[in-house]
Amino acid sequence: MPAKSKAQQKAAGAALSAKRGEIPKSKLRGASKEMAESMTEKQLEDFASTKRKGKPEHVSR
Repeated sequence: MPAKSKAQQKAAGAALSAKRGEIPKSKLRGASKEMAESMTEKQLEDFASTKRKGKPEHVSR
């Protein structure tokens, strides 16, 4: 499942870093905190590895 926006991709990258123990989970806020709690490492990898070219900065829900 690819990320739909740059912001979503960045949040997934931060959540993935926390899940791997590279940064403390207490540093996460908002969407990245929710992603770290609810998604698997594989799902986060898929989101974070999405190409950025042509993606909008934000997407409305």
